[in-house]
This record gives sequence, structure tokens and C-alpha cells, in this order.
Amino acid sequence: MSAATQRKIGHVVLNVSSLARSAPFYESLLGIREVARMGEAEKKIVGADMVFFSFGDSHHDLALREVPAGTPVAPESLGLAHVAFKIGEGLTKLQEHAAHLRAQGIEFAFTRDHIVTQSIYVRDPDGILVEMYVEANPEIWRNDPTKVATVLPLDL
Repeated sequence: MSAATQRKIGHVVLNVSSLARSAPFYESLLGIREVARMGEAEKKIVGADMVFFSFGDSHHDLALREVPAGTPVAPESLGLAHVAFKIGEGLTKLQEHAAHLRAQGIEFAFTRDHIVTQSIYVRDPDGILVEMYVEANPEIWRNDPTKVATVLPLDL
């Protein structure tokens, strides 16, 4: 295996104000499964309660960390702009996911055609921007890497 195929982003940890509110949101949003919660001894070390989620191929793909009440929310500041999750292949899968989100009452912030992907963006209960996307033909970006910077409207 080459070094390039061994490297990947392992997981994302998001600070949230309420695990009780955010855990069900992410389960519904992504169809991701809760796999663990931090025990009392670990909470004392980390200083916060955490819950871990997996899509099934990794021990965890997403973790939510409950921060103390009153922690400021900074959606438009230095740091994370958004987090993106691949939900499948093809526009039909994205349309199906859009219908699922609408049925759950989850509002879209916006949708985009990036040519290399098509995406739905939503805000989580704390205002964090979350992208769910499907891949287009990978030959598009392999043949022209500049296509990755494309942003067009997408009607779902």
C-alpha cells in the first residue's frame, strides 16, 4: 500500500452545547450510529462529556464534546468553517437524502453543485455548518483539479 492510500482524516470532534440535543440530530442527519459514551473517570480527565459515532468502517468517525454552558458560539471566526460527510454516490442518493432531511424537519442552509460533488448544507443545533455530499465522476477532478473550486447553485 502506498503512503497516500494509508492517509486519511480519521475523525472529527465537534464542541456542542447539549449532547441531549445534538446526538439525536446527528443520528438523524447522517444515519450514523452511536458507539460509545465517555465514562465518569474519562470525563474527569477530558473535562467534558463526549459521545462517539461510527458509520461502521472505523471505531469512530464523529465525536461530540459537550462544552460548559455559556461557552461562546463562533460560527464565523477563525477555525473550522464546516465539516463534510460523504453520504453516497450520485445525485439520486442526494435527492433521497434531501427527502429524508425534509421529513425530519431539518432545514437546508443552502445546496451547491461543486461539479466534483453535489452538496446539501445545514446548520446543527449550535450553528455549526454541516455538509452532506455525493461524489461525481472522479475523472472530473483528476483531469482538471481546478474544478474542485467550482460553486454553482443546485436545485433539489
